[in-house]
Amino acid sequence: MTNLAIQAEGLRKSYRDKTGEKVVLDGIDLTVPEATIFSLLGPNGAGKTTTVQILSTLIRADAGQVQVAGYDLNQRPDDVRGAIGVTGQYSAVDKLLTGEENLLLMADLKHLPRKEGRRKAAELLERFDLVEAARKPASTYSGGMQRRLDLAMTLVGDPRLIFLDEPSTGLDPRSRRAMWGIVRELVADGVTIFLTTQYLEEADELADHIALLDHGQLIAEGTADDLKRLIPGGHVSLRFTDDDTLKGALTALGQGFIDPSDDDRLTLQVPSDGGVASLRDLLTRLDAAGIEPADLSVHTPDLDDVFLTLTGQPHHDEQKQETAR
Repeated sequence: MTNLAIQAEGLRKSYRDKTGEKVVLDGIDLTVPEATIFSLLGPNGAGKTTTVQILSTLIRADAGQVQVAGYDLNQRPDDVRGAIGVTGQYSAVDKLLTGEENLLLMADLKHLPRKEGRRKAAELLERFDLVEAARKPASTYSGGMQRRLDLAMTLVGDPRLIFLDEPSTGLDPRSRRAMWGIVRELVADGVTIFLTTQYLEEADELADHIALLDHGQLIAEGTADDLKRLIPGGHVSLRFTDDDTLKGALTALGQGFIDPSDDDRLTLQVPSDGGVASLRDLLTRLDAAGIEPADLSVHTPDLDDVFLTLTGQPHHDEQKQETAR
């Protein structure tokens, strides 16, 4: 059985304001296997930040059973803190200190012996390609370098589980992809990543499992491909060498339409969820009719389509920080 980094059942949290009680989390369940990337998505105010704050021991839930890194969240919060790392949306880097000094400060806060702290700092500077800038003030670092330093500081204590809150916000595409590479390396080393992000491309690229949170409830879960199959719009494109073969395929399948973007009018689009079973059925029916396409491609909606369909809200890559606490 796969070991779990996080297991939460019936997680609830509400606040009171002038209008009365506001339910932020309404009994959600989460299961995150070790050494995987789990991404929590949702519109502003959905409860993402509240979820991370609870799981990282910053606030207490009103109800629910939670284990993080194998420890009961309520009974052993100190053990949970010792096993996790948190890299927030806003950098924890002290810009008046050098990169090396920031790492040594974290080593002191983790109560590492001085020799061990220096060894760890040197190792992380090397790993995150910061050796040349190690003794320069962090204020002189680019956004990508500061983000790498921020994550390196999180790793000083060798956490088994890291909460990454929008790790690539504000980074240029090259720096963002460099950050993705670092995240993948961490997971390959056995670290679990709990990711919140405003970039749906990031979740699509990185996450092993995605959960969509809306109004305090999980409304969909699965891989990126699983979620894309939940909504209409998917299809299989079949290209043929001549018009007669295309018409034969249309007769054999009983559905589909000619792709209007194909000037040769030799491409047939057939509605499909893109799943293995439906694709196998389509090919079996073509084979039974003695028809073989020259080319085949599967098209599914992207995560933006999923987000819009399931939440009723368009997704914006530059959303403001979530307003729900």
